Amino acid sequence: MKLNIKKTLFLVLLGSVFVSCSDFLDKEPPSTIVPTDYYTSEDQVQACANAFYADILLSHTYNSNSSYGIFGHDTDTDNQAGVGAVEKYASGQKKVGMDNSNWSTDIKSWGGIRNINYQLNAILERYDKKEISGSDKNIRQYIGELYFLRSYAYFQMLMFWGDLPIITEAFPDNEAILVAANKRSPRNEVARFILKDLDEAIGYMSDGFETRRTRISRDAAILMKSRVALFEGSWLTNFKGTAFVPNGEGWPGKSKDYNANYQYPEGSIENEIKFFLEVAVASGEIIAEKYKNDLVKNTGTIPQSLTDPENPYFKLFGNTDMTEFKEVLLWREYSRGLGVQNQVETAVNRGNMGRGLTRGLVESFLMADGKPIYAQHNGYTYNDGTITSVRSNRDPRLIIFLKEPDQKNVFKNMDDRIGDMFIEIEPKPDITNGAGDRVYPTGYALRKGGTFDKALAGNNKGYTASITFRATEALLNYVEAQYMLTGNIGSGKILEYWKTIREKAGFNGDAIDPQTTIAATDITKEALDWGAYTAGQLLTDPVLYNIRRERRCELMAEGLRWMDLIRWRALEQMIKQPYHIEGFHLWNTPMESWYSFSATDYDGSSSAKVSSPTLSEYLRPYEKNMTTGNLFRNGYTWSMAQYLEPLPVKQFLLTAPDYISVDQSPLYQNPYWPIVADEPAEK
Repeated sequence: MKLNIKKTLFLVLLGSVFVSCSDFLDKEPPSTIVPTDYYTSEDQVQACANAFYADILLSHTYNSNSSYGIFGHDTDTDNQAGVGAVEKYASGQKKVGMDNSNWSTDIKSWGGIRNINYQLNAILERYDKKEISGSDKNIRQYIGELYFLRSYAYFQMLMFWGDLPIITEAFPDNEAILVAANKRSPRNEVARFILKDLDEAIGYMSDGFETRRTRISRDAAILMKSRVALFEGSWLTNFKGTAFVPNGEGWPGKSKDYNANYQYPEGSIENEIKFFLEVAVASGEIIAEKYKNDLVKNTGTIPQSLTDPENPYFKLFGNTDMTEFKEVLLWREYSRGLGVQNQVETAVNRGNMGRGLTRGLVESFLMADGKPIYAQHNGYTYNDGTITSVRSNRDPRLIIFLKEPDQKNVFKNMDDRIGDMFIEIEPKPDITNGAGDRVYPTGYALRKGGTFDKALAGNNKGYTASITFRATEALLNYVEAQYMLTGNIGSGKILEYWKTIREKAGFNGDAIDPQTTIAATDITKEALDWGAYTAGQLLTDPVLYNIRRERRCELMAEGLRWMDLIRWRALEQMIKQPYHIEGFHLWNTPMESWYSFSATDYDGSSSAKVSSPTLSEYLRPYEKNMTTGNLFRNGYTWSMAQYLEPLPVKQFLLTAPDYISVDQSPLYQNPYWPIVADEPAEK
């Protein structure tokens, strides 16, 4: 019985069934190694690629049942806060699981990778034999897309787990083969494998294959290369010497004979870092040069009537059709005709579905003169006493994306009656509801993604398009990677690209020059920004810090903040000093008069509605309740282990020769996590 269970669960580990491409592909059972009527025509190959789009590539944006989509994906970082906090920020609450779908059955993990492997290999075999009918250009495009999709799934897993088995085929139900397949390759080898898959994708796909850019393209693959290479290059840089990199002190991979004598392909970790950063620079430059003149410019104004001129930069994030924006390299379409909708417009005009911007993010944005809020501004002093004053004289991106009471939320299609699914005029932030999609947990609400269209603000009636890749990221990737390589702001095209980003963001004059910001930066006053830290210490390099700041502000609410924080190693300062998530300046400001509080509303009890002014003048959404039942009453904490997820215990048991001796499994646990279910991190 144990053996049968073991085999069954092994298949779960590597993906037990393959996803059918379409109904006509279900004619033969998946046990047939190469089905006789599969993968013989162009449309079948296209259907295979199509099947993985929503599950693997676009699942990080939003599906038809999601509320707020990508614009809420920075929640639970120092950028955005939800109604409730998550367990990873409470001491000892994150624990090893017996199982974890992110390792085994999830379509974005081994399940999806096994499915792609099965179909990609079958298609390649037929393609090499010239057994697929149709346009060769089209067939090659769809093969390239499958390579890209596998690379994308692997990258999600790399961020989760680090070292991984590299699997390129769908294994048979053979215990010995399945056990051997669990050997984990060092993380940099996984990153190299991802880059190799992306090179395959680039080689197969054609430029300009689909002009609307709703299909994966060569340019999207090149941009993805820069993202992956920068991620790994910066991870190796910031975790060098630790258990989180191959051959670092305490690296658990060293305990397995297959990794015991591992050597970096470039000979040393320093050279390996250089390899990845050079790839990030080269691929980033390709996209930057191609699209730098196509980036839309922020006018710094937000339309409030049908007669107001449109702001192309604002429209970029809230449009229903991204075809007009060349800088959008890949996007997902939502429409009534396709039968897929979202609630992005509803979320934008109803307090972001219970997700708010943090004080840390808002204060990270510069003033209009390009200097931080604490610097001298020709007699002007930053004032956060009202949301109006917070937006005044600020970075044009913050001006258009931070909502302000009394602004119009909708003014288009006002005859479309859809009940109370919209709020026509932005109200004063509702910070006392405590739960629900209308609450403003921080007092600061985001307008990114909005179109002011009442017709799109219904329950599952919205069609706001979702951006998956945009070219501006390539400029940011280049700037960071090139500076990490050289340490010289004047090297390569750093200043050119940085100034381009600033100019398109809407800055003018000296504010376009990042050196204006650098000269005025005092990193000790940037402690609210997790990106100001590496390895628990504040950065000492104002150039590197401001590169991180620019990235934070430009990519706000685009779902990349967590990726950046972990590769920067920007969280462990919270091990010694808990971090307090804060929102707007509630107490002792004119905004306090917006609410009629009684003493019991901020007394720290379990029924309190807001945090007490004795804690901070700024609203602390997770410190309203100061009883022992609130795990976050003293702020966010961190443990070193949590930079990676713990492997589930079940996989050690399944791969152990006797199903008991977990140390005999070819797998090894991630740093500082035990191989015991329901146990917290050791460090």
